[in-house]
Amino acid sequence: MQRDHADITALLADWQQGNQNAVDRLIPLVEDELRKLARQYLARESAGNHLQATELVNEAYLRLVDQERTTWKNRAHFFGIAAQMMRRILMDHARARQAAKRGPDIKVSLNEQLVGRVDLDLIALDEALNELAALDERQSRIVALRYFVGLSIEETAEVLTLSTSTVKREWRMAKAWLLRYLKKRKTQPLDS
Repeated sequence: MQRDHADITALLADWQQGNQNAVDRLIPLVEDELRKLARQYLARESAGNHLQATELVNEAYLRLVDQERTTWKNRAHFFGIAAQMMRRILMDHARARQAAKRGPDIKVSLNEQLVGRVDLDLIALDEALNELAALDERQSRIVALRYFVGLSIEETAEVLTLSTSTVKREWRMAKAWLLRYLKKRKTQPLDS
C-alpha cells in the first residue's frame, strides 16, 4: 500500500512537470479508489439519481485532467480534489433535477458520525458547507477531506499541514456547527 502511495505521488509530480505519460500510468493506480469514492457519494444520493459510478468517475477525471494550476502535493491531496470535483458534479445534477421537478425532494442522509440522524437534501448540504467555508475555510476543508474523501485524521493533517490534535478539534467544532445549521434549516421554510 505504501508503494502505491509513493508511486501515485511520484506520478503526480511527473504530471505536474508536463509528462503526459504520467497521467496514463496514474489512471490504473487511482481508478479503483475513485470508483469507491464515487460509489460512496452515490450511495448518499436519492433513488432519482441516474448517474452511475463510472459516469461520475469519468466526468471527474475529465475535470482533473484539465487542472493546470493545481500543485499536487501527494496522493491525499489528489483524492481531495477528486472528491471536490465529484461533489460539484453531483450538485450540478441535483440542481438540474430539482429545477426540473420544481421541488426540494432530493434527499440524502449524512452519516451519523457527521450530523446524527438529520435528513437533508444535497443542495442544503452544499449550502451549509459554503456557509461554513465563509466562516472558517479550514474547517470546511477538514469536513470535505474527512467526510467526502474519507481521509483519516492523520491523512487530513498531512494534506493540510496541521497537527492531528488541531484536525481533531476543528473536526469536532465543524460537526457541531453543521448539526446546528442543518437542524435550524430543517425547521425553517426553504425560502427563508
